[in-house]
Amino acid sequence: MEIKSIIMAAGKGTRMKSETPKVLHEILGKTILGYVLDSVKNITTENFVIVGHKAEQTSEFVEKNYNTSKTVLQSPQLGTGHAVSMACPYLEDFKGQILILNGDIPLVTEESLKKFIEFHNSSNSDLTVLSTIFENPAGYGRIIRESDNTLKAIVEDKDTTFEQKSVKEINAGIYILNWPKVKRAFSQLTSNNAQGEYYLTDIVEWGKKERLNVNAYILENSDEIYGINSRRNLAEATRIMNSRKLDSLMDNGVTIIDPSSTWISEDTEIGADTIIYPATYIEGRNKIGKNCKIGPCAHLRGNVEIADNCKIGNFVEVKNSKIDHNTNAGHLSYIGDSELGASINIGAGTITANYNPLTKVKSKTILKDNVKIGSNTVLVAPVTVEESANIGAGSVITKNIPQNALALTRSPLKILADWVKNYSK
Repeated sequence: MEIKSIIMAAGKGTRMKSETPKVLHEILGKTILGYVLDSVKNITTENFVIVGHKAEQTSEFVEKNYNTSKTVLQSPQLGTGHAVSMACPYLEDFKGQILILNGDIPLVTEESLKKFIEFHNSSNSDLTVLSTIFENPAGYGRIIRESDNTLKAIVEDKDTTFEQKSVKEINAGIYILNWPKVKRAFSQLTSNNAQGEYYLTDIVEWGKKERLNVNAYILENSDEIYGINSRRNLAEATRIMNSRKLDSLMDNGVTIIDPSSTWISEDTEIGADTIIYPATYIEGRNKIGKNCKIGPCAHLRGNVEIADNCKIGNFVEVKNSKIDHNTNAGHLSYIGDSELGASINIGAGTITANYNPLTKVKSKTILKDNVKIGSNTVLVAPVTVEESANIGAGSVITKNIPQNALALTRSPLKILADWVKNYSK
């Protein structure tokens, strides 16, 4: 059955204390909203992102990066139920299922969402709520079940009875709906509450009155619904995500010398027997091959492809570049917007000068196989160094260098005998 999603991303995120919309803050080079959209990309055919605060910024991000998603403005913002209703005009004739989730839960995984949907389908459910278990559930809406284990109600913390306060199963805020049966709920919700808002949780009560099959599915890993509301939440989510990624890499044959000082993005692939040394920071989307050595103190900034048996050493920064097998950049270098062939050696202090600050254009550096770059070389892009050419240390390269050539831009050495002795007189 076709599935579409509604992602709620209209909130201001007041506690972030930021000019940037909450959902556009980043974890290891990717936005919070980007993580949520990526978690559903293999599940849904279309996504409706509900925007409000700084709507233009969020809309620009979605339109630029996710062609199966569109943004829908919620103004004024009258609650979560109202947010979902903003997408209803686009779903008048839709016969499939709607997945509803928040845009500030970057830790949710595609695997968990698929299990949630499978439960919904196998239970012949019309409306299913994702829940999880918290040892300290204070502040969260409780999942109250019927005697047959179906969902009876979601009771907000402030409304719980003494017995209900001990319930540890809480509402995780993710829903899957059989849309033709549930869509009427969003035109019938009321705002009879202190906030004057339309609550998404009220669709459970509506579904019970309509005698629909209403259920709750327990998410095993409660970390996945960790929401971002503050800078502290952002830091904690980053820590959880990084720990999850490092464990996965180590389980698949990657050596992480010091997990406490190593940061690797979720979208980075690393081959077996590669060693990641301490204080390495890898963000964005990258692919690193087998038997590589990365770090210590290396920084990969995204869109980096490194083939097998390469070394990216201490204080080397790489971004938007491809590096072929058996190539080494041992220390103190910057490689940006570049293509490096196989069996290249990059001397210490090498810089690819890829950015023109006047035109704001970034240009490409291309080094063919077996090139050797001497220390403290500046390669001023656009420039190509052909196969097996050598660059002498301390050179500034502004022209293409032919195959097998030696390129130097070094002033002749002058030695003034006894200069110190004479100067001191």
